[in-house]
Amino acid sequence: MPRASKPKSPRRGNRKTIPDLPCQFPGCGRTFKTASGLTRHVRAYHDNPTEIAGPSTMPFDNPSPSNGSSSQPSPLRDSPMPAWEPHSSTPPASVAEGNGPENHWRRIYHPFLTGRPCDENGVYLPAGEPPQPRHDLALDEWDPYEDLVQFRLADFAFRKAQISGSNIDELLEIWALDKLKSDEPAPFANADHLYETIDATTLGDAPWKCLVTDPVSTAADAPEWARRSYEIWYRDPKVVVKNLLDNPDFNGLFDYAPYIEINPENKRRWSDFMSANFAWSHSDEIYKADNSTAGSDDLPAVLLARTRRLSRCPPAMSNTIQGDRKYDNDPAFRTFKRQLYHASWAAVLSSLKPGMTNPVVRRCPDGHFRRVIYDFGPFIADYPEQVLLAGIVQGWCTKCTAPAHDLDGSISTARTYESTEELITAFDGDAKTLWENYGINTDVIPFTTEFLRADIHEMLSPDLLHQLIKGTFKDHLVEWVGEYLSLTHEKAEAEKILDEIDRRIAAVPAFGGLRRFKQGRRFKQWTGDDSKALMKVYLPALKGLVPPEIIQTLSSFLDFCYLVRRQDFDEDTLDSIDAAVSTFHKRREFFRTAGVRPEGFSLPRQHSILHYCWDIKRFGAPYGVCSSITESRHITAVKKPWRCSSRFEALGQMLLTNQRLDKLAAARVDFEERGMLRPQFPALPDKINVDDDADEEAIDGPRVEGAVVLARTRERSYPSDPVDLGVHINVPQLSDLLRTYLNLDANANLDDIEHLSVFHSATASFYSPSDPSGIRGMKRERIRCTPSWRKHGPRRDCAFIVEDDAPGFSGMSVVRIRLLFSFTYNGVYHPCALVRWFKKVGTRPDPETGMWIVEPDIRYGSHFITIEHLDTILCAAHLIPVFGERNIPHDLRYTDSLDSFLSFHVNKYIDAHANEIAF
Repeated sequence: MPRASKPKSPRRGNRKTIPDLPCQFPGCGRTFKTASGLTRHVRAYHDNPTEIAGPSTMPFDNPSPSNGSSSQPSPLRDSPMPAWEPHSSTPPASVAEGNGPENHWRRIYHPFLTGRPCDENGVYLPAGEPPQPRHDLALDEWDPYEDLVQFRLADFAFRKAQISGSNIDELLEIWALDKLKSDEPAPFANADHLYETIDATTLGDAPWKCLVTDPVSTAADAPEWARRSYEIWYRDPKVVVKNLLDNPDFNGLFDYAPYIEINPENKRRWSDFMSANFAWSHSDEIYKADNSTAGSDDLPAVLLARTRRLSRCPPAMSNTIQGDRKYDNDPAFRTFKRQLYHASWAAVLSSLKPGMTNPVVRRCPDGHFRRVIYDFGPFIADYPEQVLLAGIVQGWCTKCTAPAHDLDGSISTARTYESTEELITAFDGDAKTLWENYGINTDVIPFTTEFLRADIHEMLSPDLLHQLIKGTFKDHLVEWVGEYLSLTHEKAEAEKILDEIDRRIAAVPAFGGLRRFKQGRRFKQWTGDDSKALMKVYLPALKGLVPPEIIQTLSSFLDFCYLVRRQDFDEDTLDSIDAAVSTFHKRREFFRTAGVRPEGFSLPRQHSILHYCWDIKRFGAPYGVCSSITESRHITAVKKPWRCSSRFEALGQMLLTNQRLDKLAAARVDFEERGMLRPQFPALPDKINVDDDADEEAIDGPRVEGAVVLARTRERSYPSDPVDLGVHINVPQLSDLLRTYLNLDANANLDDIEHLSVFHSATASFYSPSDPSGIRGMKRERIRCTPSWRKHGPRRDCAFIVEDDAPGFSGMSVVRIRLLFSFTYNGVYHPCALVRWFKKVGTRPDPETGMWIVEPDIRYGSHFITIEHLDTILCAAHLIPVFGERNIPHDLRYTDSLDSFLSFHVNKYIDAHANEIAF
């Protein structure tokens, strides 16, 4: 589309600006100096595609308090929800978002612990009473900073740029030289002055404290570890929780009462933690013990332990005690370490004890005060840490009493603190019997025994990362495939097959967010992200090289993995999870009969999948209580502070760095809430590079099932005439295809087509809460069709096209984008895609991989190609070749894979969204 000529822009220094143009998007407080800046911001961050029909996405009303006049039977149960009406004082059930009446979900809030607002003295407020202001500070009160410049400089130098102290001194010295011209001082005198100002911030202040143990023995002949004192560094959890609750950044993202979601068929759904059984049952227990707690808010604290050390500084970040190697096998030293570990947890958490019985008044993210009762919620830990926490023997299950030699057998009951005590009493504390027959370590008393409503066996949460992704998949199944090849082939032949698998993995076509394995799996340091990426592409690479039984085993496990990684779980989903577990257990027997696992499958991490349905009912979506939460914070909380330290006795420096970062973050939130500082946003995309955005990203937009729009910048190197464009892209029939698309006669004139423009990408926005997404569950991915991609040749992505209302892939097809373009015809705008079609092979997914297989749709000796409106495209699709039994060429590039094979798997494991639509 030719652009109208514009007058030349004035020089930048003379540009007129309109001060503080606000963004009108709800919840966005950003302002701009120019109208163009505001326009770019809105286009980049607040794209508003047409919303789906149905109720609007509105937050649920806060539950009202119960009058507590009578005891209401709890609707909580693990079986399907019975018909149940909430207590009369509980508000009418709210209707959640959905597509139709059959998908409407309503919430039933806990009738007694309702999180009712009160004043700072704990007196309940009338309904609708607004919260009191957080403070009486003036809008220009920057304390402890003098002004905006001081805060911005401190935040930039310490948090964003992480400038060293010496470089800060040099920067301030240069700044002071410039300020001498006007006889004014620099914002700070030196780096120490900057640090002292940050330290003076009271918001977010949770000082580090240190517990020092007394030596176990002072005898001269006692071992060294017994004569030493040990330091436990911590922050008072009561202060940390208070600061978290008083953070307005969490407003709108916080549930103040447990709830249960049901649909009109009385089927239940589990999603967030507060929708699950744990919070509801503990609220029942609290109210039953003391009905004066009515109206309070049960606040389960999520605990987390991570045994991880820095490679260069082991002692600095270790939560395990290190001694001389000669004590490694000393039973007394091992027992001491376990007992000190639990004593440390008990001491650190002791400040929460009073608030676990009597409510304490705390300000919440919405500004209201509430009476809060502290509680212990899920405990996130990897299996070795779980063993230590639960006081059991390595190789046993922390949640059930299944014997270590037959973990998946049918003889087991739930492990609880009470049942453990009964066994210890029954056997008179016989440590050997309890260790060997019941997996109980009598030397360890879990720290939870000192706290109300705390049972460590109930608290331990599922761990997707270490139990499933890195554990069962990478460390078990992938390794077993290699072992099978070694058992059934000569060494040289087995290595050739493994090399072929690696080449196939490296040849997988590109997709947004997919990590490429350039050399296959041949690298030493595997991360959780590497294992996740391998899960997406591993199965098709094996087909044709290993027996179908192995493919089916991995397929059933991947089905289980993707089911439990979802955001929402209804009763049908839980049934599907149980079925996937049963299928996996049957199919993995092939590895036993093949000699890979002759001893069976008593593997604690793999055994844990039996408990996932129960855990989902207790804690909600497993992704919310996964150890990947700590993995994502490891760099900012550990690695970067370590690099900023002097490396000598670095622990104290690292703790101080974290404390200062927290204070800067708290100050920024406060200044933003008072309107003194613009909200923090990522930098706007450069106008020139607007088409080079990330291939996928989470977006904070309204819910849509799917909306595809072309890039904002057209490509100028293409002809604007249909005939010339067809010749340019080597599709001479483009004009005929346009006539077909417009329902014109075969000889109709196309002169009325105007503003024909070509684009190299389009963005698809869709609802996918199970993937990394915005707070409304929205995700955006880029579909590319470009003749040159990162100097590796053309990239022409595939996409799903919706054809009818049949479920899953039965109602869709896959196409490959040949051209993205738009034009105007008779005044109507047409965003389109020129696509090559694939057709399904068979009427159901492949029985081995569980994926649909497609092949190019060849008609009359050539690819079937059409023009489709973008509204028919749902999102990007990922195809992986059916490699077969032959080896692929060594020089095959991943950019050529879609042109080099006859059939392809429709990869339903590429992400959670594909898994939910391509079944």
